[in-house]
Amino acid sequence: MRMWWKIGLLLLVPCYLPMAWSQESALKGELRREGERVSDACGSFSFKSIPSCGYTLFTDHPLHIAAGSMPPQNGFGLGGAFVWSKNTENWRMSWDADAVGAFSDAWRAGAYMKMVHTPHPVKIQATHPYTVFNLYAQSISLNKLNFFGLGNNTSLAGKSVFGMGETIVGASAIKPVFEVKAIRWLNLSLLGEANGRFVNIRGNHGQSVPSIETLYTNATAPGLTSQPGFAQLGEGIRIKPAIGNLQLNYIGKFQQFFAPSNSQNSFLRWTVDLDHTYSLYSRSQSRGSETLGPDSCAQGDDKCPEIPHTRNLDGSVGVRLLLSQSLTSGTSVVPFYFQQTLGGQDINSALSLGSYQDYRFRAPNLLLLQEAFEHSIWGPFGLKFMADQGRVSLTRDDLGFSHLKHSFAGGLTLRAGGFPMVSMMFAWGGSEGHHNIFNMNTSLLGGSARPLLD
Repeated sequence: MRMWWKIGLLLLVPCYLPMAWSQESALKGELRREGERVSDACGSFSFKSIPSCGYTLFTDHPLHIAAGSMPPQNGFGLGGAFVWSKNTENWRMSWDADAVGAFSDAWRAGAYMKMVHTPHPVKIQATHPYTVFNLYAQSISLNKLNFFGLGNNTSLAGKSVFGMGETIVGASAIKPVFEVKAIRWLNLSLLGEANGRFVNIRGNHGQSVPSIETLYTNATAPGLTSQPGFAQLGEGIRIKPAIGNLQLNYIGKFQQFFAPSNSQNSFLRWTVDLDHTYSLYSRSQSRGSETLGPDSCAQGDDKCPEIPHTRNLDGSVGVRLLLSQSLTSGTSVVPFYFQQTLGGQDINSALSLGSYQDYRFRAPNLLLLQEAFEHSIWGPFGLKFMADQGRVSLTRDDLGFSHLKHSFAGGLTLRAGGFPMVSMMFAWGGSEGHHNIFNMNTSLLGGSARPLLD
């Protein structure tokens, strides 16, 4: 088992060397304590120690092995991550960097900084009533993405593939609003973001299906021939009131995509995401751990929470409505690579209409209804069942609750302390067969402030 620790350390070394010079003494202390924890967990081999050893290697800090699902069709990423934090009187600052690659030659690398304003000396949790600023720079290269054409009525005969690279440099902020007592119960926050997005689309001729440029043109796949740089701004609000066992999470966002070198690619987009989760038991936390990863839970503590072995019941029922529409003016169009998708998983690995192929339906406008039930079986293992209804449309007037696609999915989940959620789902019920989906939440890949790719 010591050999595996050395291999993991070699994967992580490139992530922390640049910062070791400026924070050498503190970093050495952190590395020493991490080495002691790894030695305790992995020092002697036994079948009983394997889970504890693996959990430590993948979640400890300041270094840990980074692994997780890349966007669908691009395999499983493995690499290294570095986490560092520093507290001042009024701020809690953290830095992390990660780099992972997959056997498909897809890769992702990024550096992230989070600043949490803490005017009062309290312990910071994953969700907290304080202002948060995120700075990030991230690049990703994906070699296989499906494209079936645009609209809700495309056919499997139109399937093609393409490769895509995207670099995102920007910042985001969350500002809670607690000054007005009358609305404090809403748990209201203001959201903001400013990003530079730089996309490169390329053909893929190594697959059994055609490359995108052999079936489509710039008229049928807007943005295929050239991809200008975008300045993307966004504003929004979020309310997260808790009413007994019912947790609401309502988000409204308005985004602006500006292409200075080609105004015909500029567009606006607004999104409303209404999520409702009812905990079946007063202490149910099944959904809360989904956002908890090694880069958040390890800050300030020696290690992430242990893997739970309790037999306490834990479960929830959820209902979600997602509505997104794009607005253009004159001859402007929404580039196809920024249009959201339904089917299988999207480019951010979100599951919707799981029985269909990944990225199956793509258009500027989207409507999705989801119902979910999740319940613990034993310890970190649970069961999950989902039902989806949704559609996409080329025009806003055509978006409605008629002609919805349907799908069901069921399977196993793993939620283990600071380890990201793992799901193994079987999806059926659509008109195009079934689909097996395995996903490991990307919180293990590094930056907790990772921006969305579309």
